[in-house]
Formats: sequence, structure tokens, C-alpha cells
Amino acid sequence: MNDPRIGQLADVLLDHSIRIKEGERVLITGHHTTKPLMAELIDRSYDRQAYPYIELIDDELGRHLNMGCEKEQLETQAKWALQRYKDIDAVIAIIAEENDAEMAEVPSEKFRLRGEVFKPVQEFYINNRRWVLLNYPTPGLAQKAGMSTKAFTDFLLDVCTADYKKMEKAFAPLKSLMEKTDRVRITGPDTDLSFSIKDIPVVPCAGEANIPDGEIYTAPVKDSVNGTITFNTPCPYRGVTYNNVSLTFKDGQIVSVEADQKEKLEDILNTDEGARYAGEFAIGVNPYILDPMGDILFDEKIGGSLHFTPGEAYEDADNGNRSSVHWDMVLIQRPEYGGGEIYFDDVLVRKDGEFVLEELKGLNPDKLK
Repeated sequence: MNDPRIGQLADVLLDHSIRIKEGERVLITGHHTTKPLMAELIDRSYDRQAYPYIELIDDELGRHLNMGCEKEQLETQAKWALQRYKDIDAVIAIIAEENDAEMAEVPSEKFRLRGEVFKPVQEFYINNRRWVLLNYPTPGLAQKAGMSTKAFTDFLLDVCTADYKKMEKAFAPLKSLMEKTDRVRITGPDTDLSFSIKDIPVVPCAGEANIPDGEIYTAPVKDSVNGTITFNTPCPYRGVTYNNVSLTFKDGQIVSVEADQKEKLEDILNTDEGARYAGEFAIGVNPYILDPMGDILFDEKIGGSLHFTPGEAYEDADNGNRSSVHWDMVLIQRPEYGGGEIYFDDVLVRKDGEFVLEELKGLNPDKLK
């Protein structure tokens, strides 16, 4: 792909996302089709007197490995992976999805085993290394977005090179308000959910860990969640997409669910005790991402959306919940998706996807573009 935006994206990743410094070691992982961006990252890392390392990923071979994997085998692999992350300073992970159902045939117990064994590895690099995750344009991803490959490539590269410095500044008043908030209430069609975020850290995301980006997250106090939330976007997980998902909580725990594949969803929520508690609450603000495409890296950033997450809490916004599951589920509250409200301590903060408090209006689409 010969596009000057590839070089611009490489600069954003190195200078804004992972803030690479002279003498540091950066691991660049990606699929074969991501080679144009990987090549730019290698060259521009050298320009900054940093040391790049690469790893090529193959989903088809990964499926073969996952189908028959055993604990002893995975423990060896995890040991290698942990040492690799200990030896580097930052990670750039590039995903180039060709078939999002490639892993659909892998038995759930193999996913569960892999999740348990690799959990310490994931926790180490997420919490101890600078990292960024992004998607690369592919025909498969374009198909999910309902676009031609060319149109989707233009869309993705424009979104990925957005003005994240401007977004970072606009997040400041919302971060301050959330840090002072106790009670949150979410309302909308088939949704009335309440919980506390008191004393849980708040983390704005403006291109540091994800590209594209545009969310601010915290976590509910673990046992404070009560009510029902109904999601109006597809909820993909482990190669399967769930629709019409509705979760009902009592004292923090998911006590009942509805979905088009209810039994499979229940199986995921039974992975471990923490899978039935929420580990994240986040608000999406990206003005260029407006409709779901079944890819969470995009969908969780949709302008006028929020996501609520069964499973693991992040250490930097920790409510103490631990699980091998972390499943972001997205609710869009713009009028064309049914509308909805967010209240902080009984004060209306956002209505139908638009912030209504004066100090927060800089996060509305007309201001962020």
C-alpha cells in the first residue's frame, strides 16, 4: 500500500501512542498484509535511534494450534512470551483480520485454558509496558463495515490519523467530573441500570493504547450494579457474534441474560466467578465512527455510545474483579438508535448521545471534528 497516510500513522504510533525514546526496544506484531505499515515502523524507529523487533502472525496456523493445545504446551509458550515482554519497552500490535470466524470451531474449553495460562502474560505487558493496538484495512474488515476495500481503507486511515491531541484536551473536564461522581444511571429502551463509580480511577483514551481511539473508562464498584442494560449492537466474542444481548444485574452479579444465542452466552459467563461481574464502564466519543461493524476496536469508540463490560477490570481503573473474560458490549444512545440518557448523581450529563453540560460540549461531534 503506497499511501502517505501510512507514514503519518507510523509517526502517530511511535510519537503519540508509545512515545518511543532513543535506545528503547519496540516489538511490532502484525499479519503478513500489514507489512507496509510494519516497514514504515521499522524505518522510523531507526530514525529515532530505537530498536525494532517484529513478529508475524498467521490466524490459520493459530487455529490449528488452538484446536489441540494442551496446558503443558501453553505454559511453555507463555513462558517464552513473558520473557519477550520483559525484554522490550513497548509493543505495537497490528491486527489484519481476514476472517473473524477463523477461530469459531475452536472448542470453548481450549479458549478457557489458553485464557487462564496466558492471563499473567497479558497482565504483565498491559500494566508494565507501553502498548498500542490497531486494525489494518483488509477486505474482510471492509465487508464487516459494509464498504468497499478502498472506501474502508480511506475511512480507517483518516480515523487513525485524527487529531488525538485535541481529543485529549477535551477529555479533561469529563475526567474531573467522573472522579467526583458516585452514582451513575443509564436509561434508554429496555435499559435502566444504576451503579457507583466512587473512588475508581478514570482513564481517558486518546490514541495512546488503541488506534482508532476515543473513549474514557472507569469501572463500577463491584457489587453496586443493579438493573438491566440492553445492547443495540452486535457483540462479537471468540469468533461468534451475539445479537439482542440483555443483561440483568443484582448486587453486581449478572443474574439473567437474553440473546439470540443464550446458551453460548451463558457458557462464557460461566467461565469463572468474575465473568458475571462488570469490570469496565466507558463512554465513546469518536466523531468519525458512528455505526457498528462488529469489531470492538471500532465499535467501543462510536460517538454517542457507551460500553459495559462483563469480566476483568483493568489495573488502572480497578474494582477488584478478576476473570479470564473481558467482553465489551456496546450501547449507542443517539436518536437513530433509540436514544438514551446518562446521569451522574441524578444530574443529566448526556442525552441522545450529546453532552448537555457546558463544560463537556467540547466532546460532542461538531467540536471534535
